[in-house]
Amino acid sequence: MSEAPLSAIRSLPSWLLGRAAARGRALVADALAVEGLKMWHHVVLSAVRDLAPVAQADLGRSVGLDPKDVVGILNDLQSAALVVREPDPNDRRKNAVALTDEGGRLLRRCEKAAREANDTLLAPLTAAERDQFTALLIRISGTDR
Repeated sequence: MSEAPLSAIRSLPSWLLGRAAARGRALVADALAVEGLKMWHHVVLSAVRDLAPVAQADLGRSVGLDPKDVVGILNDLQSAALVVREPDPNDRRKNAVALTDEGGRLLRRCEKAAREANDTLLAPLTAAERDQFTALLIRISGTDR
């Protein structure tokens, strides 16, 4: 009897990481959707909180998004009164983006929802295993700077 189809591929760490990442993204996306937010909107909202006031171009670079995508996301967030764009005090030719009070409240709810989704993802692991798993992911992802 032969092995199950793709068993060699499905045992590769890269395959398993991809599957776990897809499951994690789906859990977080579903949790954010309950709050009425999409993943990239959450990322941008979080970056605005951390960097504000921030120029749109700098914001896009910080999260790795194309400038036209940043504009679209910021348009959505501004329409929902979650961010404001005002002339940058350092360069009046640029817009600076900042959170509104409602944006901050929504971001806190979304961060809680994302943490809970990640808790669901990691539920099969003990607390020590979660810490070890996270540390290992940091090491292999190249983000341990």
